[in-house]
Amino acid sequence: MTAIARGLDEVPVSGRVERLELITWRERYGVVAGITLRGNGFDLGLHSTDRTAGVIDRWHTLFADLAPRFRGFALGRQVHGTRVTPHDAAIGGWLVQDGIDGHLTGWPGNLLLVTVADCVPVYLVHPPSRTVALLHAGWRGTAAGMLESGMRALATASGGTATDIVMHCGVSICGACYEVGPEVHQAVCGQPTGGPHPLDLRAELVGRATRLGVRTVTQSGWCTAHHADRFFSHRRSAGADGRMAAYLGVPLA
Repeated sequence: MTAIARGLDEVPVSGRVERLELITWRERYGVVAGITLRGNGFDLGLHSTDRTAGVIDRWHTLFADLAPRFRGFALGRQVHGTRVTPHDAAIGGWLVQDGIDGHLTGWPGNLLLVTVADCVPVYLVHPPSRTVALLHAGWRGTAAGMLESGMRALATASGGTATDIVMHCGVSICGACYEVGPEVHQAVCGQPTGGPHPLDLRAELVGRATRLGVRTVTQSGWCTAHHADRFFSHRRSAGADGRMAAYLGVPLA
């Protein structure tokens, strides 16, 4: 039986960068999981139209805010694929790789990051080993098996099974705000529709996780399109908005 909770306590934390963190995960599992907010135009998009120096400065501000708990930061130039990269040694500084939509580590001090602005950041943790994975799941990645790829990678790295893994579907666009064509709905859900139809990516990912055997799944109560004062939204802005950074890692003691 899968226990599903909605509106988990993603609460503001103090610091130089406005962000939300999952306090329950910090208390129960000893990991840091969160997402940045859009306050003061804090765009972290790797393909931002802003000047490069401004984007890099914002990334360094985030890194400084999360230090000294973390010393290495892993992110990728995302392609809406299913590739998950393990980071099984200490990362020195800022590591950026091409074609990566998922990251995995059990190494304290490594922080995993994905950029989002409607897509779902999927947080996974294997509590017994404190091994974690962070996935970027838009409709293309979800349809292609991003969650399944991440679950396999985490189970292999941790030596556990799906029943041991805990999952959170983070801040993203809600189903009411995300209408898609019949071909997209068919690709993701395997169900034909006669025309445009709402697509709840978080609900689809929860269903997939349940079928894989995950017993504990939570969902964010925030919507990137509804809550325009807090989050960037690609759909709401017709592609003009920036990106937040979702993050997950095991902090240094």
